[in-house]
Amino acid sequence: MVHKVSKFALYLFAVVVFPIIGSAQDAEPRRCWDVAPPANQQAMGIDERIDQAFRPVANCWEATVFYEAPLPSPFNLPIVLYLLIGGAVFFTLTFGFVNIRRFPLALSVVRGKYDDIEMADDPDHKEPHIEKSEILTVDGDIPDTIKDEGHHGEVNHFQALATAVSGTVGLGNIAGVAIAVGIGGPGATFWMIIAGLLGMSSKFVECTLGVKYRDIDKDGVVHGGPMYYLSRGLSEKGLGGLGKVLAIIFAIFCVGGSFGGGNAFQANQATSQITTMLGLDGGATRTIIGIIMAILVAIVIIGGIKRIAKVTDKLVPMMAIIYILASLVIILAHFTEIPAAVGMIISGAFTPEAGVGGVAGVIIQGFRRAAFSNEAGAGSAAIAHSAVRTKYPASEGLVALLEPFIDTVVICTMTAIVIVLFNMQGDFFQYGGVGGNVMIDGQAVNGVDLTARAYNDVLPGFNAVLTVAIVLFAFSTMISWSYYGLQSWKYLFGRSAASDLSFKVLFCIFVVIGAAASLGSVLAFSDAMILAMVFPNMIGLLLLFPRVREELNRYLKAIGKAS
Repeated sequence: MVHKVSKFALYLFAVVVFPIIGSAQDAEPRRCWDVAPPANQQAMGIDERIDQAFRPVANCWEATVFYEAPLPSPFNLPIVLYLLIGGAVFFTLTFGFVNIRRFPLALSVVRGKYDDIEMADDPDHKEPHIEKSEILTVDGDIPDTIKDEGHHGEVNHFQALATAVSGTVGLGNIAGVAIAVGIGGPGATFWMIIAGLLGMSSKFVECTLGVKYRDIDKDGVVHGGPMYYLSRGLSEKGLGGLGKVLAIIFAIFCVGGSFGGGNAFQANQATSQITTMLGLDGGATRTIIGIIMAILVAIVIIGGIKRIAKVTDKLVPMMAIIYILASLVIILAHFTEIPAAVGMIISGAFTPEAGVGGVAGVIIQGFRRAAFSNEAGAGSAAIAHSAVRTKYPASEGLVALLEPFIDTVVICTMTAIVIVLFNMQGDFFQYGGVGGNVMIDGQAVNGVDLTARAYNDVLPGFNAVLTVAIVLFAFSTMISWSYYGLQSWKYLFGRSAASDLSFKVLFCIFVVIGAAASLGSVLAFSDAMILAMVFPNMIGLLLLFPRVREELNRYLKAIGKAS
């Protein structure tokens, strides 16, 4: 009981006290709580009232997580970005540019070239931590993986990669990129690409550790993620107390991430696209749409009706392919303008346009959106990748490094180029939007709506297809993140029916909040929650990287690729 109470106290401290402390450190202590009331509060609809209540919480948490280093511009970046970037650069250098040098090897691994070697007996190595998991699974399976039981794991390399990519490719690529370009200008694309390339190294490290320190219970079901490698990995180094604290903190932030980026942001952007398509606005419109979405989510995660989720899983990859093909069609249609667009992206990275917040502002937008999209350094992908069938953890680490490349370097860049081409002459909108919005024809246009306009400009009517894709992406992401959040919640509060139901009810409430609130409020909360996961995770990665080196050398020796 005492143990649970202490965990609950820590949870309350993280979600309530941290924001207060963060605001107290500011020159204007109450700034993040200051929300200007509308001129006529009685005229406010339900949507506005929900946003009014949610915004101070979101702003305070954002101010805390994105607390800037006391350095002169452009080096006054948030401390969390220094940790994210510094860790990624360190891993890139330490592992000899594994993101580039081992890229061909990663492709060979994901194609199954070394499957026979990986499944062969290794007399010098035993699978660690074969014990009962501390975290329950959903329907006996690790979330976001495919039920395909086998030796030392559940899925093959290709399935694990496909599952992880399907979980990250979505609104981060569609709406998130538009927000980055709209606020930070074309130059944000450059820093997004850099973040994706560096994130490949971070993903390699965290997913290798995810497999190394996973649990495999007596039934052969696999459980993994940062909570395991933080607690058990650091315990091996004599830092068990630190490891447990970091694991708990990560679980807290992962719950928050499931409420924010994995839920509220998805609901917000799906609602925005629906209201735009149907011409709906004002009053309780967004709240009603949010309630409908919450009911659908509840049917799956509370009611156990998995058919909806299964249909979504089949449709999401198809919609992703359609989106990529549409991007290629638009880019090829503006083939002659591509060099100019690339020039704007490179020049804007170092000499940004007025109103986008200078070089620091451009860097922040690029890295925020990249981290939100591919989650490299946040640790969430390690949960899915831990279920792979292999006796060599580094093999899955190599496969995982492909994920930021596909998600950010390829797909996000496609979206960004389409938007830059759409606004080549600067006659549609001015860069430097506020709260995720830009102004087009005197109307505030947010992330997903901006992307829809850019694609519809070349492919008339494509916004209808995009609406379907966005809703499917949002729903699929919410279901996946509900599983991640639930695992973390149970890690904190125990495995009981009451604990299970309490999380699921809260999760559904955040669907409604996300749909009703403004993009600025939702974006602040979501970004802060996802990037808060970087703090405990990256600290653990920096302490455990020698284990990754050992596993990489062991795998390279096994396949005869040691250099």
